[in-house]
Amino acid sequence: MTVDSNDRKLIHIRDILATALQKYRPADDTEMTRIWDVWETAVGQVIALNAKPFAFRDGMLIVHVSSSSWIHQLKFLEKQMTANINMQLDQPLVRQIRFKIGSIHG
Repeated sequence: MTVDSNDRKLIHIRDILATALQKYRPADDTEMTRIWDVWETAVGQVIALNAKPFAFRDGMLIVHVSSSSWIHQLKFLEKQMTANINMQLDQPLVRQIRFKIGSIHG
């Protein structure tokens, strides 16, 4: 935390970074950060352990999944996952999810 010299209030570094990111990062990056923030709550812990958001552009969320069997299962849950993510975001940001096998760690 840092101290604002004008009124001596503590400002959390998270708030400073959020302000900087809004100025310098493309909107899609900011939206992806928001999706990451709500991911586990929106999809549940079991899915979150096997699928991670990878990229977001123009309403399309690309999700890396640990195996082809998870892709098959998640295709059945796509509409519900989309609705849950958008509900957590309080706006209809995600219109479609595309699943592909990829790294889910790191």
